[in-house]
Amino acid sequence: MTKTPADHPLRYSSANELHARPFPEISAPCRAAFIATTLEPGADQRAKVRAHLLDLLDRHGADHPAPGASHYSSKLGQLTLKWEGHSEFTTYTLFADGLTPDAFKGQLHESFPKDWMAEMPGQVITSAIVRIEVEENETAIEKRLDSEMRQWFVGESLAAAYILDRSAVVATDFRIDAGGHVRFAVLVKDGTGKRRIGRIVQRLLEIETYKCTAMLTLPVARSVFSKAHALDSELSGVVQSMAREGDDAAASLDRLLAVSANVELLQSETSFRFSAGRAYREIVAQRVDVLREERVLGRQLFSEFMMRRFDPAMRTCDAAQTRVSDLSAQAARASDLLSTRVGVAATEQNRRLLHRMNERAALQMRLQETVEGLSVVAVTYYAVNLLGYLLAPIAKGILPSKSWLMGILVVPVGLLVWMLVRRIKARVAAKIDP
Repeated sequence: MTKTPADHPLRYSSANELHARPFPEISAPCRAAFIATTLEPGADQRAKVRAHLLDLLDRHGADHPAPGASHYSSKLGQLTLKWEGHSEFTTYTLFADGLTPDAFKGQLHESFPKDWMAEMPGQVITSAIVRIEVEENETAIEKRLDSEMRQWFVGESLAAAYILDRSAVVATDFRIDAGGHVRFAVLVKDGTGKRRIGRIVQRLLEIETYKCTAMLTLPVARSVFSKAHALDSELSGVVQSMAREGDDAAASLDRLLAVSANVELLQSETSFRFSAGRAYREIVAQRVDVLREERVLGRQLFSEFMMRRFDPAMRTCDAAQTRVSDLSAQAARASDLLSTRVGVAATEQNRRLLHRMNERAALQMRLQETVEGLSVVAVTYYAVNLLGYLLAPIAKGILPSKSWLMGILVVPVGLLVWMLVRRIKARVAAKIDP
């Protein structure tokens, strides 16, 4: 048997990830009810979401998804459920064939059991109703858009466009209606395939979900601006105190450390939210681009709506993140300046200390020289006395008295002692500083 190389442990999982979350196949006319809820990080929360999903499936006798699955689709009686698990949110979509007389009354959402909805993990990010209808041609589509859709949507916010080579018109005002849902209308040309309709609906729901998830960053940005203003004022006060002569560098350092710590804390608390918001913003832009919009009846496009309403909010988030980064950089520069100031002060203090040490060393040297002089006198005194007792018998007949002998000995003995002291001092100095 020919031996084959071993597969990388992530080979199949990474390849299958490219085909995860397939588009649903939808037959028009039909309706869709969509809910997206937050998903907190952690295995416990994901386990709760899975258990909640299994509860719904068990009520309808549906099969369970595979362990660890991130998407699932199944029939629930006459309805079709599509479930997806993402990193920060979970989505549930119900599809039902046919239409109701009331276009957007939310009856399909009532198919979710009330007690099951009450126990749903997380919080609702967005809820949407999608109405998919079939029209014969573009003339019929535009007539519907110019008549009935005026009643369905707020005209000032209405965004509508031909998409995917004019195979359909999509419309919404991105507003939450009285029932708590965002409305989407999809008018497709007769003959449009199930997969294309599924892609259209999926893209619309993704745009809505990622838009709402990205907008969660805006309150964080506003909070950051408020906190950054206070930190900026405190940092300016520290810098101004640094510029004043005679300021206490230690006190300025304590204040600067407190400001820097608060800036870094603010940055660490918000960096993930800002990064996630920026990523969701890019996904929204990409999802709008793939619709390949064309203008219909002079209405604003989805891309224009995002440019006017969505992008300014995201730019506010970018500005808030930039503000925090700038504060961090300013605190770092102030820290460098203060460190330089403290270093210069420490150098000056060391210079004065060394100067005082030199003065003390000079005084000690003078004292030592004085002691050396006294020691020469003392040694000379004792040496002359000893020599006087030693040579007194010999000089008795030569000199008039002992005093004469001692007087004669003082000069040579003193000179000899002085030379010996100098020699000892030179040897010691040579050993200390060779």
